[in-house]
Amino acid sequence: MVTKTLELIFDFGSPNAYLAMKALPELLDRTGADLLITPCLLGGVFKATGNKAPMIQYADAPAKLAYENLEMRRFVEKHDLGKFRLNPHFPINTLTIMRGAIVATDEDVLDDYVDAVNRAMWEDGLKMDDADVVATFLSANGFDGPALLARTQEPEIKAKLVANTEVAVARGVFGIPTFFVGDAMFFGKDRLGQVEEALA
Repeated sequence: MVTKTLELIFDFGSPNAYLAMKALPELLDRTGADLLITPCLLGGVFKATGNKAPMIQYADAPAKLAYENLEMRRFVEKHDLGKFRLNPHFPINTLTIMRGAIVATDEDVLDDYVDAVNRAMWEDGLKMDDADVVATFLSANGFDGPALLARTQEPEIKAKLVANTEVAVARGVFGIPTFFVGDAMFFGKDRLGQVEEALA
């Protein structure tokens, strides 16, 4: 049996990435696919592609921004994601916690790390660009916070996040969450139906 892989281009800074991930387990169960998370820096993607966050992009189009928010609420209700909260410190500089995701990949604990930091960002509303907050949270959730943060300063870790981001842009990525099924790209949480069809 051939194993199917769903790749997710991911950054904690996207609330829609959090929401999409919460909807994925049932999709993965139905399709028998494995999830591959590729940490990238959303700010780097935006800079390279000229894209902007919706709150900036639609700042002069209040009706469009209102509709984006409506779609988010509908998704939350559909998937029963009542723990979701917009982070009061948003937008958050995710550079350190995304380097942390590279460290977690290297230490083979990425799934646990993503689950924990997603919760900190989009349920607990923590200021996850504050190193002390990050270290304390990680240490309270099964990680060695200071040690993990120390590793985010390693040149190899920094370079890997940059490389992931550059490769994603070269593949056509302009925002997050972006999904790949083979070479087929799907952008946004609202494309999960198409993702499932591609996996099936």
